[in-house]
Formats: sequence, C-alpha cells, structure tokens
Amino acid sequence: MAYWNSRGLRGSALEEIINFTNEFYRKKGLALFQKIPTPITPVQVDNEKRAITLAYFEKESTVDYIGVVQGVPVCFDAKETAQNFLPLRNIHEHQLLFMEDFRRQGGLAFLLVAFTGKGEYFLFPVEELRKYWDEACRGGRKSVPYEAFSQEYRIERQGGGLLHYLAAVARYLEETEERG
Repeated sequence: MAYWNSRGLRGSALEEIINFTNEFYRKKGLALFQKIPTPITPVQVDNEKRAITLAYFEKESTVDYIGVVQGVPVCFDAKETAQNFLPLRNIHEHQLLFMEDFRRQGGLAFLLVAFTGKGEYFLFPVEELRKYWDEACRGGRKSVPYEAFSQEYRIERQGGGLLHYLAAVARYLEETEERG
C-alpha cells in the first residue's frame, strides 16, 4: 500500500494557476476542465493545524485534469521542477498508460510542465514522454532535459495571472491531425 507523508503541497502553485485559468476558460465558454482529486485515507491528522500529515493512497490516480476543449477531449497532468530537467520519477507508469489509452480513444494527453527556476511553462505531448520513458527503461537518462521541450509548445503567462495554454493545445491538435 502506498503512503503519502505531507511535505507541503508540491505542485500546488502551478495547480492554482491552472485552476484560475480553467475557471476563466469555463466562464468564456472556451473549455471545461475538472481537477481530479487523488483519493487518500488519512492516518494522522494535526488537529491544531487542521492538516493531514500522513495518509495512504486508496488507489492509483490517473491525471490531474480531464476536460473538453471545443469538443476535443483532453487530459493532462501538471508537473513542476526547479531543475533544468523533468525527473521521470515524478511521473508514474499508470499515469503514462492512462494518457496513452486516452490518446487511443481520440483525446489529447500531455504534461503541463513548469520550470520554476526559469519561470517558463510548456505543454509536453504524451508521445514525447513515451520516448524518454522507454529510454529510461533501457537504462538511459532518467529525466527529460529542458532542451527537449519545444518552443512551439511554450506557454506564456498573461494578464491577470492566467496561463493561456489553449494555444499550445491547438498546436498539438493540429500536429496530431497532420500525423493522422
């Protein structure tokens, strides 16, 4: 059974930005996303701080977000790194498999990655993730280098703190349609 020992809410800053952006998209009728909670069972609770300090995962989670953009199903997971690479240990095999299954059903699946040291954000398609995953399984590099993140999929923060990732999603959709 997997356990979670709270070291703070890793990734929560990125998720807050995404949640804020998703609400903006919903209100504008551009997209609809739902944050998928990770199911946990608390074991220890700090009653003073009203916080869970130790819990176990009830089952494997899939991705952080599932939704639809103008009729196109989309799922993605949010990842942050302070390094100049994304460690593959931050991604679980069941997440990769879920995203690949989602793609086979005609949806788009990707990571939304924040390089916190650079203040840069990227969409990283599951197809690219699979290449690095396979290389790591063969004993190769255990991370995705910053240079592997295409500038074509770079996402800019814009007015009001929004992370407008729909332009990158549109480019990804266009590429997948071209590959047929």
